[in-house]
Amino acid sequence: MLFIHVTVPAHTAAVEFVDGTPVRVLESGRHRRARRATYREVDLREQLLSVSPQEILTVDGVQVRVSAAVRWTVADPIAWLERAADPLGLVYLATQVALRDAVAGLTLDSVSQRGAGLDAATLTAAVDATARPLGISVLEVVVKDVILPTEVRAATLELATARARGAAQLESARAETAALRSLANGAKLLDDHPALARMRLVQSAPFGTQLVIKLGDEAANDA
Repeated sequence: MLFIHVTVPAHTAAVEFVDGTPVRVLESGRHRRARRATYREVDLREQLLSVSPQEILTVDGVQVRVSAAVRWTVADPIAWLERAADPLGLVYLATQVALRDAVAGLTLDSVSQRGAGLDAATLTAAVDATARPLGISVLEVVVKDVILPTEVRAATLELATARARGAAQLESARAETAALRSLANGAKLLDDHPALARMRLVQSAPFGTQLVIKLGDEAANDA
């Protein structure tokens, strides 16, 4: 049998087929091969599968739209090439089903905060169980967006606006109360100290009026 060499690029594996049957997986590097053999390269780098938003009913009957992303890599090159005609399509479907099962058991409040109620580990395990026989390792399933109905978004905005308006009114009332308390303390201080009251009156009056008030006070003192 006559041999030549085949070079497998970095981050890649090559599946060797002899007479149409997969025989072995070659890692990156230079390998000897038979002329009868054919090779198919498989990218082993981490990749991303985006799952478009799908409409799901929560346990309280509100319809939300949820999207996700799946981090995955090929774990078994032969299974990746041989088990399914469209392995990523099956992983996509498994992700949709896992999201539907997870959201269907939660209330709207649980999923409204970017899927805060969804357990990423549970989602990942569910999708990985389907992906493993296809030669795929699912590293993580990430919930990207949770889109609420227009009516719910409007109600949420109205509630946030009302809270902000109430907080502003409360702060204004606190400032007004502090100002009145300061005025009351000042008035009491002036009542207790008449000389201070006259001094305050002189300071607040125009210059000509200040002179008249000062002369009147001096005359009163002389008398």
